[in-house]
Amino acid sequence: MDNYVKQSTKLSLYFFLNFLGFTFGLFVSLKSAMFFSVYIFSIWFYSHKLKRYAFTGLISATVLTILPFFAVFVYYKNFSKIIFVHAIFLFLVIMVRELIKDLENIKGAIVNNYKTFSVVYGELKTKQLSLFLLLSTFFPIIILFSYPALSYMRFYFYAALITLSFVGIYLWKAKRQNQYRFLHNILKLLLLVGVLSLVFIDTSLLLEKVIDRLH
Repeated sequence: MDNYVKQSTKLSLYFFLNFLGFTFGLFVSLKSAMFFSVYIFSIWFYSHKLKRYAFTGLISATVLTILPFFAVFVYYKNFSKIIFVHAIFLFLVIMVRELIKDLENIKGAIVNNYKTFSVVYGELKTKQLSLFLLLSTFFPIIILFSYPALSYMRFYFYAALITLSFVGIYLWKAKRQNQYRFLHNILKLLLLVGVLSLVFIDTSLLLEKVIDRLH
């Protein structure tokens, strides 16, 4: 992207979108606007400071990715167990994606003196941690299958089991940057499909407390 878009253009777009998000947040409530302001600062702090270090970069990137989505449910005080378990699943998958992204960009991290997980602990340990996290995703999936409210979204999790198994096997054999990029894109697609598949979940589970709060 750096080769096609000027730095000044990216900064202008960044500030415009953040201002737009803050403005929409004000329409919801002052608390929403304040949350978004803190979130914007957190992204800036991550990109300038936290991403340079192994564990802080990994954890903060994962939390910042998942936070906006589940902040909506927290705001409307929807603390359903199925949402909590789903959050654990997403947290694990996003963390694996971040580790694979570290492997993909390891050369650039070394040049820029970033102490990412793959730089500090090496390729083998990064793969081992990724495989452990991939296996850990099976537990929230199994728990989610016990909820009738999951409805047709269970088919997404069947596909996720197969996809994550493939990612684990392919990752262990991967050596080249394009192979890591391929896995990174698969996980991004899996997360996108997961968000779109939320329409198949029992809508009363997601909306009843939101509607009650609005009334």
